[in-house]
Amino acid sequence: MNFQESVKTCFNKYAVFEGRASRSEYWWFVLFLILASVVTSIISLKLNSLFGLAMLVPSISAATRRLHDTNRSGWWQLIAFIPVIGAIVLIVFLAQEGTTESTASIPV
Repeated sequence: MNFQESVKTCFNKYAVFEGRASRSEYWWFVLFLILASVVTSIISLKLNSLFGLAMLVPSISAATRRLHDTNRSGWWQLIAFIPVIGAIVLIVFLAQEGTTESTASIPV
Protein backbone atom coordinates (compact mmCIF):
# COMPACT_ATOMS: atom_id res chain seq x y z
CA MET A 1 0.00 0.00 0.00
CA ASN A 2 1.41 3.41 -0.89
CA PHE A 3 1.20 6.75 0.95
CA GLN A 4 -1.96 8.06 -0.74
CA GLU A 5 -3.86 4.77 -0.46
CA SER A 6 -2.96 4.49 3.21
CA VAL A 7 -4.13 7.98 4.11
CA LYS A 8 -7.31 7.56 2.08
CA THR A 9 -8.07 4.19 3.69
CA CYS A 10 -7.49 5.50 7.20
CA PHE A 11 -9.79 8.46 6.61
CA ASN A 12 -12.45 6.24 5.03
CA LYS A 13 -12.29 4.02 8.12
CA TYR A 14 -11.76 6.87 10.58
CA ALA A 15 -14.13 5.42 13.19
CA VAL A 16 -13.90 1.71 12.34
CA PHE A 17 -12.40 -0.18 15.25
CA GLU A 18 -12.69 -3.66 13.78
CA GLY A 19 -10.76 -5.33 11.03
CA ARG A 20 -7.08 -5.17 10.23
CA ALA A 21 -4.53 -2.62 9.08
CA SER A 22 -1.30 -3.68 7.42
CA ARG A 23 2.04 -2.35 8.58
CA SER A 24 2.38 -0.18 5.49
CA GLU A 25 -1.11 1.28 5.91
CA TYR A 26 -0.50 2.18 9.53
CA TRP A 27 3.04 3.55 9.24
CA TRP A 28 2.27 5.62 6.10
CA PHE A 29 -0.64 7.13 8.03
CA VAL A 30 1.66 7.89 10.99
CA LEU A 31 4.08 9.60 8.61
CA PHE A 32 1.20 11.70 7.25
CA LEU A 33 0.20 12.67 10.81
CA ILE A 34 3.76 13.72 11.67
CA LEU A 35 4.25 15.75 8.48
CA ALA A 36 0.86 17.44 8.76
CA SER A 37 1.50 18.20 12.42
CA VAL A 38 4.82 19.86 11.60
CA VAL A 39 3.22 21.94 8.85
CA THR A 40 0.28 23.02 11.01
CA SER A 41 2.56 23.88 13.93
CA ILE A 42 4.61 26.13 11.65
CA ILE A 43 1.44 27.90 10.54
CA SER A 44 -0.26 28.28 13.91
CA LEU A 45 -0.31 26.67 17.33
CA LYS A 46 -4.11 26.82 17.39
CA LEU A 47 -4.31 25.12 14.00
CA ASN A 48 -1.94 22.42 15.23
CA SER A 49 -4.10 21.84 18.31
CA LEU A 50 -7.21 21.61 16.17
CA PHE A 51 -5.49 19.18 13.81
CA GLY A 52 -4.37 17.01 16.73
CA LEU A 53 -7.87 16.94 18.14
CA ALA A 54 -9.38 16.10 14.75
CA MET A 55 -6.90 13.26 14.21
CA LEU A 56 -7.43 11.67 17.63
CA VAL A 57 -10.17 9.21 16.60
CA PRO A 58 -8.59 8.26 13.23
CA SER A 59 -5.22 7.57 14.86
CA ILE A 60 -6.75 5.46 17.64
CA SER A 61 -8.84 3.47 15.16
CA ALA A 62 -5.85 2.87 12.84
CA ALA A 63 -3.75 1.69 15.79
CA THR A 64 -6.58 -0.58 16.94
CA ARG A 65 -6.81 -2.17 13.49
CA ARG A 66 -3.02 -2.53 13.41
CA LEU A 67 -3.04 -4.29 16.79
CA HIS A 68 -5.80 -6.58 15.52
CA ASP A 69 -3.48 -7.53 12.65
CA THR A 70 -0.87 -8.62 15.22
CA ASN A 71 -3.56 -10.67 17.00
CA ARG A 72 -3.93 -8.28 19.94
CA SER A 73 -6.81 -6.29 21.31
CA GLY A 74 -6.99 -2.56 20.64
CA TRP A 75 -7.02 -2.04 24.39
CA TRP A 76 -3.25 -2.64 24.34
CA GLN A 77 -2.93 1.04 23.37
CA LEU A 78 -3.51 1.87 27.03
CA ILE A 79 -0.08 0.44 27.83
CA ALA A 80 1.33 3.73 26.48
CA PHE A 81 0.23 5.38 29.75
CA ILE A 82 3.03 3.52 31.54
CA PRO A 83 5.95 5.98 31.42
CA VAL A 84 8.71 5.21 28.88
CA ILE A 85 8.40 1.41 28.86
CA GLY A 86 4.75 1.46 27.81
CA ALA A 87 5.40 3.54 24.69
CA ILE A 88 8.32 1.32 23.71
CA VAL A 89 6.23 -1.84 24.10
CA LEU A 90 3.38 -0.32 22.07
CA ILE A 91 5.74 0.67 19.23
CA VAL A 92 7.16 -2.87 19.18
CA PHE A 93 3.63 -4.32 19.00
CA LEU A 94 2.68 -1.93 16.18
CA ALA A 95 5.85 -2.74 14.23
CA GLN A 96 5.49 -6.52 14.38
CA GLU A 97 4.49 -8.57 11.37
CA GLY A 98 0.79 -9.31 11.16
CA THR A 99 -0.75 -12.74 11.44
CA THR A 100 -2.74 -14.44 8.72
CA GLU A 101 -6.49 -14.09 9.02
CA SER A 102 -7.06 -17.84 9.14
CA THR A 103 -4.88 -18.31 12.24
CA ALA A 104 -5.84 -15.12 14.04
CA SER A 105 -8.31 -14.91 16.88
CA ILE A 106 -8.66 -11.32 17.97
CA PRO A 107 -9.43 -11.04 21.68
CA VAL A 108 -12.04 -8.51 22.72
